[in-house]
Amino acid sequence: MGSLDVGDGARRRFDVADAVPLLLDARGVVTGWTRDAERLFGYVAAEAVGKDLAGLLTVGDAGRVPDVLELCRRSGGWAGLLSARRKDRHAVPVMARITSADEPGGPGRWLVLVNEMAEAHGWSMSRSVLEQMVAGSPIGIAIVDTDLRFVWSNATLAQFGGGAPETRLGLRLADVQPGFDADAVEARMRQVLETGEPVVGYEHVGRLRDAPFRETAHMLSFTRLDDDRRRPIGVYYTVVDITDRHRARQRLALLDRAGRHIGRSLDIARTAQELAEVVVPGFADAVAVDLLESVLRGAEPVVGRAEGPDGSVVLRRAGLRSAAGGTGAGGTGAGADAVVAHPAGSPAVRCLTSGRAWRAGRLGPDAADWSADLPPVGAGTGPPSVLVVPVRARGATLGVTTFLRHSTQEPFDEDDVTLAEDLVSRAAVCVDNARRYTRERDAALVLQRSLLPHRLPEQEAVEVAACYRPADVLTGLGGDWYDLIPLSGARVALVVGEVQGHGIDAAAAMGRLRTAVRTLAALELPPDEVLAHLDDLVSRTADEDAGGAEAGDRDGDEDGDGNGNGNGDWDGDGEPARVVGAGCLYVVYDPVDGRCAMAAAGHPAPAVVLPDGTITFVDLPQGPPLGAGGPPFESAELLLPEGSTLALHTDGLLSQGEQWTPDAGRERLVRALSARADSLDLRCRTVVDVLVPDRPHDDVALLMARTRRLSPDRVAQWELPADPAAVAEARKAAARLLAEWDLAELSFTTELVVSELVTNAIRYATGPIRLRLIRERTLVCEVHDGGATTPHVRHPRTTDEGGRGLLLVSQVTRRWGTRFVPEGKIIWAEQSLTDPEV
Repeated sequence: MGSLDVGDGARRRFDVADAVPLLLDARGVVTGWTRDAERLFGYVAAEAVGKDLAGLLTVGDAGRVPDVLELCRRSGGWAGLLSARRKDRHAVPVMARITSADEPGGPGRWLVLVNEMAEAHGWSMSRSVLEQMVAGSPIGIAIVDTDLRFVWSNATLAQFGGGAPETRLGLRLADVQPGFDADAVEARMRQVLETGEPVVGYEHVGRLRDAPFRETAHMLSFTRLDDDRRRPIGVYYTVVDITDRHRARQRLALLDRAGRHIGRSLDIARTAQELAEVVVPGFADAVAVDLLESVLRGAEPVVGRAEGPDGSVVLRRAGLRSAAGGTGAGGTGAGADAVVAHPAGSPAVRCLTSGRAWRAGRLGPDAADWSADLPPVGAGTGPPSVLVVPVRARGATLGVTTFLRHSTQEPFDEDDVTLAEDLVSRAAVCVDNARRYTRERDAALVLQRSLLPHRLPEQEAVEVAACYRPADVLTGLGGDWYDLIPLSGARVALVVGEVQGHGIDAAAAMGRLRTAVRTLAALELPPDEVLAHLDDLVSRTADEDAGGAEAGDRDGDEDGDGNGNGNGDWDGDGEPARVVGAGCLYVVYDPVDGRCAMAAAGHPAPAVVLPDGTITFVDLPQGPPLGAGGPPFESAELLLPEGSTLALHTDGLLSQGEQWTPDAGRERLVRALSARADSLDLRCRTVVDVLVPDRPHDDVALLMARTRRLSPDRVAQWELPADPAAVAEARKAAARLLAEWDLAELSFTTELVVSELVTNAIRYATGPIRLRLIRERTLVCEVHDGGATTPHVRHPRTTDEGGRGLLLVSQVTRRWGTRFVPEGKIIWAEQSLTDPEV
């Protein structure tokens, strides 16, 4: 064969003098063979020519030939590693380069240049080269025999402790590294010796003898060494120091744990305690979190207000955790929730005023005047290491956090300061959020308490119990309400209502409605008329709000709420709190005759539990929601036996649960009301607990009233003729009755009231006149006539002979008023009883 020109690219990779050339046709069949090829492959020319290239390769590489030839056709050549198969079946690693050998007008041909890898420079290394490589490696390397005794190690291994290589010979790992968990490491070595499978990436964490205060981490890998007969002769292992990586992982894990466990509630003290529990014992042996008293109350944090005349600062220990237990150093330190006075110049005060952390590798004797309240750090007789970090959020300092490590631990370093500041800053944001929530919730609760009755007034008509559960459990605010309003003539009005939405806006809207209902109740109107007036009020308010919104829109405030955000008055759940569409149930009960009148505006009818246990729902005509427009309201009237229980509730009591219907809700309420209870209050709370979850999706209000009757001996009534002479008889009858009631001391005032009211009725009214006295918690005097005009108090001149009757009545009685009934009107006056127990 003539000389072959393989081009500059081939010369850069191969030395043509060393390469074995082959010639292939376009299909990959050998067409040219040389003596060098015969020497390499073992085939003579007659045996090789005509053989496919795949037949000269091992089975694994033979399958690659079609892909290689296709790649040659596309790119003009190929170079790579192959395994040639000699005639004697031995595999020979080779490097091959295939390039085009086409001649103009001739058939396609490929030139293959093959270099035997075993003869290539650099593929076999001398012992000196290998020893130089392992001895100078930055990785610790050692070889132990089958008894796990050192037979060789490099100098780098000494950096991890245990002495120089020559001192290790013949020793076991436990002899040279007492801090290592030698049993666990040697167990891995034995595993490798037995199985031959290497162990890669085994991590060991512990304290070495050379660094007793510092936890170190190392990564070890083990490989078995075999002799020429594949018999194990030892274990080769490497050691890499990964302490920095291990500590970084620990820090990330601690930060991750802090993110998951700190701030799970909006309770300030609990958040501070969560910080203490997260860092002990992983980061510190004891932690104390001291916060300003103003922070715990939800007020703005101002350090200066907490300073005493001597410069000391009083804080409250909101969080405490010690791996040793106890409440303080030596059992004498400040415990959880204790008041701690930090003296002027102490690290805590300096951190509070400067906003920067303070660190001491070990406490010195000068710390005795301020370290008495530090928590215990447990084992170790030496002074602890201390780190004090200010609790800062949004530019304000809320308190300080003190970390301690006992003397057997590594002192805090700058990396620990950075980590502690990160941990405390995360907790500080949660504490500040809890502080702001506490402040807003306290304000909201003050609003709610001012809108709902603090306690239901005492009266003789009904025994009452009430329960309220808002959907917004965080603020405790909602739009449902209940009320009991004493009326004249020993009667009471029972009210339950609800406003759409939740949160502070709903509570404010509810307060407006409740005030309006109490004002209308004072007019002594029937239930349907009360709701009619309330409906008019809601409609007018809605029109006024709409006009205000339009004005706000013209000023760039799209919703008219004055803040320019275009969102309107929204509650915490993103639902508008509106008075329009509110519901209300108004009930009036008279304990004299047991009559009960009621009307509803878009509100469920009450349930009635009769004395025999029968439970029914009042057939009450449903009026439209307030402000929605519709047909007029209608009242329903029923006679209730004494001991009957009215259950007035908002619709949230029946609509809890994903799947419900009005009938299903009523059935659940009937079952809950059927349960026996020792008291009405317990019965009321039990009904709510049974029907309503802890976190309801709608506000719930329940008002239960057990009816009473005034005994006949506490009510007296006289029919009077329209004759002035009847006034004297009425006074005498009233005086005799008061003597029977043992209320003779009220005779003079009562006779005066009876005289003036009866005289007024005879003079100005028409129809029959009726006088009634009721002894309840007050003494009530009522005069009924057929007139339709409302009397007014006059302020007569000194020369007037009359006009002083009602003025005298208003001066000598507790209160007085007029209410209209179908047959006319009743003028009434109340007097306080001298003995409140009567």
